[in-house]
Amino acid sequence: METKSQKALGIDIGGTKIYAAVVDKNGKILSDIKKYATPKTRNEIENCLKSIIAEFEAVIDVVGISTAGSVSNDNTRILGSTGNLCKDYPKINFMKLSDKKVVLENDANCAAWAEYKIGAAKDKKNIVVLTLGTGVGGGIIVNGQLLKGKNGAAGEMHFKMSRNKRRQCTCGAYDCFEIYASGTGMRLSAQELSGNPAMTTYDVIDGVKKNDELCLKIFNTWQNDIIDGIIGLANIFDPDCVVLSGSMAEFVDYTKVTEAVNKEIVTTPTKVVPAKYANNSGLIGAALFALDAKSD
Repeated sequence: METKSQKALGIDIGGTKIYAAVVDKNGKILSDIKKYATPKTRNEIENCLKSIIAEFEAVIDVVGISTAGSVSNDNTRILGSTGNLCKDYPKINFMKLSDKKVVLENDANCAAWAEYKIGAAKDKKNIVVLTLGTGVGGGIIVNGQLLKGKNGAAGEMHFKMSRNKRRQCTCGAYDCFEIYASGTGMRLSAQELSGNPAMTTYDVIDGVKKNDELCLKIFNTWQNDIIDGIIGLANIFDPDCVVLSGSMAEFVDYTKVTEAVNKEIVTTPTKVVPAKYANNSGLIGAALFALDAKSD
């Protein structure tokens, strides 16, 4: 039975940084958010996690870990390569890191859980969350349940946008939604439309602020790719809302995107909204997910 005093240690493991903090069942962060550079080897990551947990273990009831990569349906292990971490990272035995219960979940799924429980999609039962950063992550809530699929890999945003083999995605396939809707996608659109192989995402955003015609064209191309992807997702899942998180989400014109999506979808109208917990959603979501799992 859950009690008011229950607390979780939320840990968000990224390719460059690891964040950790104590979180209560209402999603309130109770400690300073600790930040660590992500080590380069499996053993160093494992030792770093053990050290973090040891610091807080006496005051928490459960450990929730947000990580890149698909996570098994029993929330105990990573199923495949994460890409942005060392090759043998998935071999870490997360369940042995603490004497307390450890619950592992994909980072985009954690972000979705945070937004569903206490964030931009609170009180909504059907949502799609997209994390727009260097790549694109996805988390989907259906009838109040996190969609995991048969093995835990559901929600990966690698559906095809084209059959022309224009861009190779980080997953190895061509023309996935991720390689168009991400920050990387904006950079590639910039280079294609400008003919300048050195043009960056930062150049585009700076140019948009200055009302530069070429940069506005590049930005609209990128945003239209996001719209096309959301249309497909909305038609499949009929969500109450689509929540956009991640570093690139702040640049989206939410009114324009919502209007464009609703003009074309064949399901009921939806909303496209910014995430409430953009930077801390993984950490908070991991903690809340772990607390919910412990109380089951």
